[in-house]
Amino acid sequence: MKKLSFVALIVFAFAIAANAQLPSAPKMPAGMKGADTKDPRANLKPGLFDAGEAAFGIKHISLLKKPEAFDMGVDPSAPKVGDALKALGIPDPRMIPEKERLAFAGLAFANSDIAFQGNKLFLGNFYGINIYDISTPSKTKLLTSLICPGGQGDVSVHGNLMFMSVEMPNGRLDCGTEGFPPAPMGPMGMGMPAANKDRFRGVRIFDISDIQKPKQVAAVQSCRGSHTHTLLVDPKDKENVYVYISGTSFVRPGEELEGCSGGPPDKDPNTALFRIEVIKVPLANPENAKIVSTPRIFGDEKTGKINVLDDGGSHSNAGRKEETNQCHDITVYPEIGLAAGACAGNGILLDIRDPVNPKRIDAVNDPNYAYWHSASFSNDGKKVVFTDEWGGGMGPRCRENDPDKWGANAVFTLDNNKLKFQNYYKLPAAQTDQENCVAHNGSLVPVPGRDIKVQAWYQGGISVKDFTDPAKPFEIAYFDRGPIDANVLVMGGSWSAYWYNGHIYSSEIARGLDVFELTPTKFLTQNEIDAANSVRFDVLNVQHQERIKWTNDLTVAKAYLDQLERSNALPAARIAAMRQAIGKAEGSTAEAARLNGLAGALTKDALRAKNPKDAHRMRELAEIFRNPAV
Repeated sequence: MKKLSFVALIVFAFAIAANAQLPSAPKMPAGMKGADTKDPRANLKPGLFDAGEAAFGIKHISLLKKPEAFDMGVDPSAPKVGDALKALGIPDPRMIPEKERLAFAGLAFANSDIAFQGNKLFLGNFYGINIYDISTPSKTKLLTSLICPGGQGDVSVHGNLMFMSVEMPNGRLDCGTEGFPPAPMGPMGMGMPAANKDRFRGVRIFDISDIQKPKQVAAVQSCRGSHTHTLLVDPKDKENVYVYISGTSFVRPGEELEGCSGGPPDKDPNTALFRIEVIKVPLANPENAKIVSTPRIFGDEKTGKINVLDDGGSHSNAGRKEETNQCHDITVYPEIGLAAGACAGNGILLDIRDPVNPKRIDAVNDPNYAYWHSASFSNDGKKVVFTDEWGGGMGPRCRENDPDKWGANAVFTLDNNKLKFQNYYKLPAAQTDQENCVAHNGSLVPVPGRDIKVQAWYQGGISVKDFTDPAKPFEIAYFDRGPIDANVLVMGGSWSAYWYNGHIYSSEIARGLDVFELTPTKFLTQNEIDAANSVRFDVLNVQHQERIKWTNDLTVAKAYLDQLERSNALPAARIAAMRQAIGKAEGSTAEAARLNGLAGALTKDALRAKNPKDAHRMRELAEIFRNPAV
């Protein structure tokens, strides 16, 4: 499948989704189970905008439908549908059965990843980028629509610069919508698109000083295009930012971009496979941005061999090994000098202290993983959650008979920069054959004292899990809708679900932009939600993790107390007394000063605590009592 062209991949994927009526669920491996058909999310009513909904611990605030220019409509014979199919490399709409045409064409207008800056949300789309004002989340409104096709439109922001990934063959340097002539038909079907100097595949850079009129100031071409990218801000370098390009598509011919070749490494040591690209962006002169290195992070420095990683023989290949020649997503954590790469057949760990020359320091694989897709560090940098995009995101992988360890998350701990597997987590609710569902993008929810992540599962909805104990991750909240169509799998659902300044924003592939907020349950108290909401980001590019820090606000203290009560770490009378003291201290400087008297005992309790997490909570609580912010 990796040898197929982009166009063939599209056709292949949709042929599975639309015509073959989906691959049957695999035989259940020993020791695994499928999803729960009794979950309230199973068998919800289908519909585009009137689907049934189920939620626990999450309140749906609003859905903003896509702007008209990004809306596919509902008429399969509409000219817009034909144009979209051409953009995807399908020259004649009649090649697709009419009832499946909309499902096909919708990919050209699919929403993708999200970035945040101040009160603005940047929503990527295969057709461009939409920028929203989220000053009042419940009344989020559209500020700007930038039409610039090329997919998949993943976006990040830094200062007055906005970055956009472009990978598909229909991207033009000038953001034009006319695309290029379809690839010629051959004996094996459609082939590679003809070389064209006007084609753009790589990372676009826009100046957004005028948010109403983004201006493209640079367009950095790359051989495989940019499926995703990672913005890296080096704490030691104030003059530049860096962009890691992850290209997963075919290598364009040298006639189109000089120096590009995609041959096997034993015959072509300059192959564009088996590498990532690093762009250096001078902040004072972003028009001079360029690729400054092509790290061979899948190779062996000692032998010089550039293709030493493989998937070890995963379930998707029936145990046959496949080389790893690409990363899908890389998450950097500059403060600890590490990056976690989700790289096709492997999860890898990179030393990024020299951002231009990242070095692989560990790699793992897993026979239960099909495609390592994305990664998130815990806030302390001691855990990594990887996701597995089994089936590429276009298939239903959360059905009753789909194994619970396939298409799931895998939680690892870090010990001396070595990844150590702990356990899996998968959406527990059974989905239908009409719902593409697999692990996808998410971010941390900043509840102090706990490791919590909100995550998208396409049409499996949104799931919030606690992985404080990496060996026992569990779900604490969710939201889900029924399938878009009752009979056909139409690509849709949540692409990314990210927490940002008190709300969860979800990029809904087919429908628009969803806004949510967390609500208290037995798993998450109002105090914990309030403590999370006390954290404010100025900017959030999720693939660039920054350490979350909490203030000594008494709201945070109350969250720690709730957690110590939940884990029975302190006697109920002690907790009640501390709650009473906090209540008096709120708004009273004199009473707040008396909290200091509780700190010493808590510090001693921490030394005796059986659970390291509880010990941490006690120390943090004691610190707040010593110097409360009131």
